[in-house]
Amino acid sequence: MSNIQIGLLMILLTFLGITGYNVWLRETTPPPMSYSDFLENLEGQKISSVHLKGGSIRGVDTSDRPFSTFSPDVGSLMPSLLAQSLEITSESNDPGIGQFLKSLIPVILILGGWLIFNRMQGKKNGSFAKSGGAHLIPQQTSNVTFEDVAGIGEALEELTEIVDSLKNPGRFSKLGGRIPKGVLLQGSPGTGKTLLARAIAGEAGVPFYSLGGSDFVEMFVGVGASRVRELFTEAKKNSPCIIFIDEIDAIGGKRSGGNASGSNDEREQTLNALLVEMDGFSSDKTVIIIAATNRPDILDAALLRPGRFDRQVTISLPDVKGRQKILAVHGRKVRLSRNVNFGELARSIPGFSGADIANLVNEAALMAARHDKTSIDMEDFDEAKDKIVMGLARKNVVISENDRRVTAYHEAGHAIVAKMLPDTDPVHKITIIPRGRAMGLTQQLPLVDRYTYSYEYLMNRIKTLMGGRIAEELIFGRLTTGASNDILGATEIATRMICEWGMNPEIGPVAHQQTSSGFLGEGSTSLGGSEQTAREIDSQIKKTIDECYAEARELLMTNNKFLHKLAEALLVNETVDAEEMDIVFHCYLNEKEYEKSLINKSQEV
Repeated sequence: MSNIQIGLLMILLTFLGITGYNVWLRETTPPPMSYSDFLENLEGQKISSVHLKGGSIRGVDTSDRPFSTFSPDVGSLMPSLLAQSLEITSESNDPGIGQFLKSLIPVILILGGWLIFNRMQGKKNGSFAKSGGAHLIPQQTSNVTFEDVAGIGEALEELTEIVDSLKNPGRFSKLGGRIPKGVLLQGSPGTGKTLLARAIAGEAGVPFYSLGGSDFVEMFVGVGASRVRELFTEAKKNSPCIIFIDEIDAIGGKRSGGNASGSNDEREQTLNALLVEMDGFSSDKTVIIIAATNRPDILDAALLRPGRFDRQVTISLPDVKGRQKILAVHGRKVRLSRNVNFGELARSIPGFSGADIANLVNEAALMAARHDKTSIDMEDFDEAKDKIVMGLARKNVVISENDRRVTAYHEAGHAIVAKMLPDTDPVHKITIIPRGRAMGLTQQLPLVDRYTYSYEYLMNRIKTLMGGRIAEELIFGRLTTGASNDILGATEIATRMICEWGMNPEIGPVAHQQTSSGFLGEGSTSLGGSEQTAREIDSQIKKTIDECYAEARELLMTNNKFLHKLAEALLVNETVDAEEMDIVFHCYLNEKEYEKSLINKSQEV
């Protein structure tokens, strides 16, 4: 039985005791009678017997009905009682068992509350490693191994070496080396940091403590530091072992350096205790700390120095081969059709993390089950991918025919500019089915994962983004709000080209803004500069976008018939993939060659 259950049982028993005593008291106490009625009945000789106890009077009237009352002065009442032919009994006014229980009840309540509070505090402070936030995971209970981890080969090698050093310490110590005390896993959310820790628990064969950084944080100063000491004391008793701290940035952030108070003071004391414990291991105690974070930029420098976290392993998003391996791992758990091609699917999901891929496989399974299929095919994966990337299809939304035509030409404009320009990502799919907040979408997929971008690629990307707005202007002679995200994206690319990447000859290779390298998203920070420089930067951003706009406009005007054909195909089919777009393109080229031949013949005549 847990401490909380014992406390609740004590409270329940106390409540039942009080209730039972009150019921017994009410049942054994005669009905009350006012003192004036008692005196009146006494004078009328209607009282047959009385029992005196202090000022309390109990008795029976001549009709054999019991009663009770209270006399403020029993001494003055005695002559009247003696004058009547009554049966008078009395007893001393010493407190009995009932009065004793009455006085004992508050003591029992206070004592019970104090015991419950102490037990709960003991659970929090006295034995944190055994019963509170840290969870001891036996090797036999973890069903995750290194075979379940894919797409992060370099990080896996680092952790495999840690496990080997625990299993065979002599292999490394015979050369004079020592086992690393700490390993920091850093990377974007969903890249597999916690999964790696679970795999270590399944492979190491040593005690494995798992907890989160927030488990140390409390409102009261000193509680977190006490928990750290308790955890490491317990870990040393079970050496060799591994301690895994997830989201260590909750307690490992940079210290303020000033006089902190409240939760900040508590967090810093907890960090100080962690630093001391990590640096103070006995040489014969093998305790390895593995921590995970997606905010390494905010961790305290003392935590990251060698001797504490000796190794810092960055787990990046998987490349196309890594995504294919992750798909194979998750694909083992579901029933797949023979037409599923993980290589093609991996190429179509650039930027997906391991968690995203796991979600993709699960969504595809749900799609197949929704259509009562016996296995998952590529159509289910494509639908699941579109749902994750573009949002849920809003098939029931009512759209006017004019808005459909505008959307079709807008998306066709994007696709044609992307297809006709060199050094761009191939068009994968075009759709005018509303998904999420977008009325349509043109999806491009790179042939290979890109890690650097050329000047030509970025300029062509701006032209592609402007293609939709230009198509609306050329065909309908007016502009709509559908290009708002395109304009925002084009402006961001042009700004970073000029202010961050130094790709403008007028401004030169000078950085005017800096993008943070944190894994939780990028945020630009201005590095300052004069007002004249700011005006020049704004001028060059506009000049870059205007130049791309003019070139994209010229390209769409030259391929005006291709624009009409692709837009009409979208209006009929609503979704056009890369193969169907190539068919439309070849039809356009054939007509163009035919028209060219007719012009040549007419010139010859």
